[in-house]
Amino acid sequence: MTRLLAVRVLVFLFLVAAAVAGGGKLNASSSPLYGIEFPPFNAGVADAGCDGKLVAQEVGEVEVTRSPSLKLHMTRRSAADAAAAGRTMKDSFLDSAEKDVARIRTMLRKVTGADGKRAAATAARTNSSPRRALSERMVATVESGVAVGSGEYLVDVYVGTPLRRFQMIMDTGSDLNWLQCAPCLDCYEQRGEVFDPSSSLSYRNLTCGDPACALISPPPPSPSPRTCRRPGRDGCPYYYWYGDQSNTTGDLAVEAFTVNLTGGASRRVERVVFGCGHANRGLFHGAAGLLGLGRGALSFTSQLRAAYGHAAFSYCLVDHGSSVGSKIVFGDDDALLANPLLNYTSFATGDTFYYVQIKAVLVGGEQLDIPASTWDVSGGGTIVDSGTTLSYFASPAYEAIRRAFVTRMERASYRLIPDFPVLSPCYNVSGVERVEVPEFSLLFADGAVWDFPAENYFIRLEPDGIMCLAVLATPRSAMSIIGNFQQQNFHVLYDLQNNRLGFAPRRCAEV
Repeated sequence: MTRLLAVRVLVFLFLVAAAVAGGGKLNASSSPLYGIEFPPFNAGVADAGCDGKLVAQEVGEVEVTRSPSLKLHMTRRSAADAAAAGRTMKDSFLDSAEKDVARIRTMLRKVTGADGKRAAATAARTNSSPRRALSERMVATVESGVAVGSGEYLVDVYVGTPLRRFQMIMDTGSDLNWLQCAPCLDCYEQRGEVFDPSSSLSYRNLTCGDPACALISPPPPSPSPRTCRRPGRDGCPYYYWYGDQSNTTGDLAVEAFTVNLTGGASRRVERVVFGCGHANRGLFHGAAGLLGLGRGALSFTSQLRAAYGHAAFSYCLVDHGSSVGSKIVFGDDDALLANPLLNYTSFATGDTFYYVQIKAVLVGGEQLDIPASTWDVSGGGTIVDSGTTLSYFASPAYEAIRRAFVTRMERASYRLIPDFPVLSPCYNVSGVERVEVPEFSLLFADGAVWDFPAENYFIRLEPDGIMCLAVLATPRSAMSIIGNFQQQNFHVLYDLQNNRLGFAPRRCAEV
């Protein structure tokens, strides 16, 4: 029933919002390797062994005093992308709804231990924008032009020898990096070529005796733990499961990833562990694969940590109606660190997922009556996830949030639309140029407050003149998720060295 309702509402959103949904195209770049920037640094990259981790080497007698920053350009999946892949916007919206539900089910399995074997295998590791109303603190302004995109952000990655460019989904909620690989025994439709390991001089399969192989589950119905009869010779087949019918199966391997320096030269990062997927199913249509940025040992972030020093990465997601690309930065971002509005909250304990400890939710500046146990990490907790589109809250929190908005919006003259599919509350704001809504904020246990602009939690759908709260109840789960829609136009920093999340408001199209 949850999936059916989600599909219905996404179809509706497509019908009323397709006319205003923007296309996502990558920015032009003057560098020889489009989409990646890498400042000069004095550290070489060396292989630390078969565990797939990377280490930095000193060059001559020069001491490494500052970790470099690796920048990759990023864009959301758009109507243009879908059309290029032979897919309609309707297909993309249906995929987004289904993917959210599948992701949440998978996350719940990992939290509750129902998927313990798989979890254990990866545990090692503008003017048209809404504005705040100036008249009183408890209201905000929503203007037309805000539409739901397809919900995914892609990064450009260059793989192999010779170089091949691939667009991969950026996902902070998973660990494994993988590409669709030839021969494709059972693959989904992809935009552009699939990776062909036989055409790359730097590709090498890992053996089952490699330590990295122990971090990933074997394909079913293989026994667990993995059987490895000839550790130095037999390959390492893997199986990684995301949700209903979403999975990748293939060979665990190492390959060279190439990035360019800002000066125009290029640098190869050798032996990046990734999955060469020969059978891939699920909701990844158009993308070449997935770039895992979770906390596990096999994630792209973890593998780069030793090579680039300071354990941090950051991104700034443009709004879902934008055609401008933005960047994800691995390492220190001076502009972000100098932002006086940068705020921090500590990460809670957890594997793979980036948990934060919420203390309270505020609507219109008033703290809602939500049981404290709702936010316990042991019961589900709250994660920050770039791969989930909308934000989801455990039922006690969602019901309190919904009631708070309904109560405060009763003072306005907007007509409530009853029985609208999934999203609630929804209002008829046809003909209203400036719509004011209560403020929405999250208060964390350490005192930090994340105050969201109106366009991050209300969607205005044109031409029907309907405005809905873009927050849903987590289906059959006690987990809460801060999705990428609520993160748009915030510069978000994952400071793993200091175990904290940073966030600062920013027009991401200008980053």
